[in-house]
Amino acid sequence: MPPEQKDRSPVALEQRDVSADKRMFSPSAARNSVPILAVLKRVFPAGGAVLEIGCGTGEHAVCFAKAMPNLTWQPSDPDADARTSTSSWIRYAGLKNVLAPRDIDVCSGQWGVEQAGHFDAIVSINMIHIAPWAASLGLFAGAGRLLHAGGLLLLYGPFMCKGAHNAPSNAAFDAALKERNPSWGVRDIADLEQVGEAVGLTLRETIEMPTNNRLLVFASGSA
Repeated sequence: MPPEQKDRSPVALEQRDVSADKRMFSPSAARNSVPILAVLKRVFPAGGAVLEIGCGTGEHAVCFAKAMPNLTWQPSDPDADARTSTSSWIRYAGLKNVLAPRDIDVCSGQWGVEQAGHFDAIVSINMIHIAPWAASLGLFAGAGRLLHAGGLLLLYGPFMCKGAHNAPSNAAFDAALKERNPSWGVRDIADLEQVGEAVGLTLRETIEMPTNNRLLVFASGSA
């Protein structure tokens, strides 16, 4: 199985210093940050607020926030170790436009950020295939509640298209995920489109990314 596939798993996180420095390091985040950032720079507004669902190590949050200083980045993750790592990355980077990570369960009806106002974009990277289908439903429902009209939901990872994988490695990865947990698996773009339409989100772009990944851009209502 290619390294990018294996590194999507949460167990691929490496903690290098367990004393003062609580940063964790994800090999896949190190590789995919640059191509994802190129898309974000093209589709994101010049300024505004971004919510990240499933921030993992926090490497994406600090990379993207540093490159786009006019955006306020709100990372979140239900895993306490991930939030600790993200907080450490924020301190290490010294960025003022990254907020403290929040504990958000996408399956919850309230995410605890509703009072902070609506968001211009929501980003979730390599999350929905290592979570039950209910997490996808919750993610779209939350995006429907929290995005401004014209706001964007961006999903990155492996996706099927009309029931077909775009590479044998992704088919093998999908099988491995389902063996590990039957409720996990690579999601089909058509299914996500249907869920999005139910909450007022329309698939605007499907972007081919390196190592057989895709980036889906959904838009809320009209600008």
